[in-house]
Amino acid sequence: MAALFLGVAAYFGIQAVQYLDDPLGVTLAYRYEVERTVDMTGFVVREERVLPDESGGLLRVQRAEGERVAAGGTVASVYADQASLDRQAEIDSLESRVEQLRYAQDLALAAETTRKLDAQIAQNLLEYRRFLAANRLYDAESTALELRALVLKRDYSDAGNGDIAVQLQELGARLLALRSQAEGTVRRVTAPEAGLYSAEVDGYETVLTPGMLEGLTPSALSGLTADPSTVSRTGKLVLGDEWYYAAVLSADDAVALRERQAENGGTLPLRFSRGVDRDLPVTLESIGPRENGRVVAVFRGTSYLRELTLLRQQRAQIVTGSITGIRVPRESLRAERAYLDEDGKAAAEERTGVYCLVGREARFKPVEVVYSGESFVLVSPAPGLDPAVEGDAKRIIRPGEQVIVSARGLFDGKVLA
Repeated sequence: MAALFLGVAAYFGIQAVQYLDDPLGVTLAYRYEVERTVDMTGFVVREERVLPDESGGLLRVQRAEGERVAAGGTVASVYADQASLDRQAEIDSLESRVEQLRYAQDLALAAETTRKLDAQIAQNLLEYRRFLAANRLYDAESTALELRALVLKRDYSDAGNGDIAVQLQELGARLLALRSQAEGTVRRVTAPEAGLYSAEVDGYETVLTPGMLEGLTPSALSGLTADPSTVSRTGKLVLGDEWYYAAVLSADDAVALRERQAENGGTLPLRFSRGVDRDLPVTLESIGPRENGRVVAVFRGTSYLRELTLLRQQRAQIVTGSITGIRVPRESLRAERAYLDEDGKAAAEERTGVYCLVGREARFKPVEVVYSGESFVLVSPAPGLDPAVEGDAKRIIRPGEQVIVSARGLFDGKVLA
């Protein structure tokens, strides 16, 4: 029994050592796409007008970021004291309740009201969750207010029309009294011209303007600083429909982008590192004077301006194209093919490729590297291989192959346990 036990223990011990000492490692090859981009850092430039800095009261902004304001439209209100501001908050709350009650009263069928409101509530819940996941807290707050109003409407829709009429009468009387008390305690701030409202005043409004971008050098752009005297609690207006992005990049990249723009129908896709979750179509408007091999490229955009009101100094990329290939680990790439000649002796030839596990054998498959990343490469079958020829067809690498990353004494045709 003792001899049998020692024999079994020795067998499993040898198997464990062989398993742990076996360097064979494989991974799956798959099709992958890498974008070609030009990276740069620059400034978003807009035609902007800073609103007067209101003082002597409590300021309450009444426009959302990026909201369009007509000429003469109310941008903010200035209240004489805290009591006036609290009174206005109560008025807003009562007006919201009145709107919700009237909504429920106007819909005759309770079943129809319930179905419609339930669908709207479900949709708002999904949007609220999406905004939170994307860290878009401003949009999440606006959605939460809409969601609260919908839930209250849903609650009121179950009430009787008689109860709603009584509540509307009481709320109307209360609103009339509050508005009478509020007269003379509120001052409106209006927009001098039409534009998009922005609460952010960063001091670059008078320093960076579309008119000063022509002929700008890299050193001049890098040396720009915000004007500390440009301040306003009220905010500013972004005028027009155009915006610009002025960035420093190499002169060679700028020339290549101009050629790429001509090939791409006159536009280029610009991608900001943060703030906007889509590619923006832009036009390479001008290239400034060369300075130490670098230039200032000015890109012009005419869309999505309302999403760019908070952006100023930004990192960005221009997508110039893409490369598609089969992705394999960098360490799996071999510079030569090892094999056994007719006499059974080891031989080798210079040939770039990878070893793939085919059944239980290692098979060398020549490849061409089309892109090199930090930890991986994209490859394609080596030129000259004909899929119609049986011998060549077996040597063509394809997505789904088991690529050998590490193995000891590897050669073409080696049987692996």
